[in-house]
Amino acid sequence: MSIINQDLPVVQDKTISPDEGIQLFQAELETGIALPKCRKCGCMASALKNFDYALASIHTEHATLLAQNISGAFPKMRPIQYACLGCEHCYPAVAQNAFAFAFPAHASVAAELICKFHIQDESWPPVIGEYFIIDQAASVAVSTLASVQLAEKLVLLKPNGLSIVGKTETENIGIDKVIKNMITNPTLRYLLVAGAESKGHLTGQTLLALAENGVDDKGRVIGSAGKRPILRNVSASEIQTFREQVQVIDMIGCEDPDEISARIEELSQRVEEPCGCGECGGKPTVSISTTPTLTAVEPGEAVPMDKAGYFVIVPLVGKGVINIEHYAYDNSLLRVIEGTTAREIYFMIINNGWITELSHAAYLGKELTRAELSLQNGFRYVQDGA
Repeated sequence: MSIINQDLPVVQDKTISPDEGIQLFQAELETGIALPKCRKCGCMASALKNFDYALASIHTEHATLLAQNISGAFPKMRPIQYACLGCEHCYPAVAQNAFAFAFPAHASVAAELICKFHIQDESWPPVIGEYFIIDQAASVAVSTLASVQLAEKLVLLKPNGLSIVGKTETENIGIDKVIKNMITNPTLRYLLVAGAESKGHLTGQTLLALAENGVDDKGRVIGSAGKRPILRNVSASEIQTFREQVQVIDMIGCEDPDEISARIEELSQRVEEPCGCGECGGKPTVSISTTPTLTAVEPGEAVPMDKAGYFVIVPLVGKGVINIEHYAYDNSLLRVIEGTTAREIYFMIINNGWITELSHAAYLGKELTRAELSLQNGFRYVQDGA
């Protein structure tokens, strides 16, 4: 049979009907999205975006229902940790093949999996964030501001000259991270700012103001219209290095990946004056201020018991609520609480003083969140030990 991905797991060596293709497509995606490994994989992230785009152009009842399922899958995804694990059975790949049978006229729209992301090495970028590394030796970085999906569309196009691309949604911590990651790569010369502004934060305008005016003696970006444009996690020398090394390019409001890609390629072709080091063709790598990372370990002694009692958590699927029974340590029932979200329940418990140990509060928040997710996603909840 004819398939889309010749080197990936296929359906079976036979032709299947469109109805069978739809059923298999849905089953593969539902199974894959339930797996933690798939929720962190570039293959699944790419496939969901491609399917979402393709289904939007198919005006059938089946396509509409599948598009709704795809929309419900996006919140379950996590930041990508690897390009592809090379699994023997790749759920998004098989789903992609099934899509070709279900919607043959639209198969090419959903035909490309991103199984070749450039995953960053251990030295750069030094600050963790939600971004994609394309070519560490390239000269252009792109901030898509609040346009999250725009970053992934640029990854698909992979224009020459693109080094790193990701969102920047805040005018303080977000810009702190941009500065540190930019100045620790001597090949980066341009920061192209595109996409929709983050309402209230005005991150793009703040980046332009930073490049033009710098900061005052309190770290506030001069000329920024953002709510709190104060950079607390970068030093004055780091800010100065950023302003000297990087030219900020204004494409705020543009969400056309083709137009942005063309500008990236144009910027990458500009001739840069070398720094004279004879190695990097630009400024030497700089050191940045860092905050130590602490490694959490199991407590060496028993966690103190909460004198206020303990809680038994039971999600009631039929009612769509979380039921909490609060007991004293003599096993007498003190009260019963019901709510639809973890947040409303734990705030009620805290505000009424029904919990007195921080460790117990942390445990309760974790378990209530798991119970809420079980209601939303239909898996069985079993309360964990404290």
